[in-house]
Amino acid sequence: MFVLELSFNDHPRRLAARAAHRQRLAALRAAGQLVMAGPWQDDSGALLVFRADRAGMDTIMAADPYYTTPGVTVTALRQWKPIVGDAP
Repeated sequence: MFVLELSFNDHPRRLAARAAHRQRLAALRAAGQLVMAGPWQDDSGALLVFRADRAGMDTIMAADPYYTTPGVTVTALRQWKPIVGDAP
């Protein structure tokens, strides 16, 4: 599993790209690759949890231009090994 953390600013291109990004997230969720995702309460960024290996994460991120859109910064991409809860 991987955890992806993003930070946001109010750049208008981020807001314009958000709908397409959320559609991609819905497709990843339906495919079983996205466990959960959502913005911080103050909309300063977001946290996403994926069922993927590193090559899968590279593919996921390359397919979604949101991650390189002005106003979006990838602040962390970390492999995660949960010990409590449902994990693959």
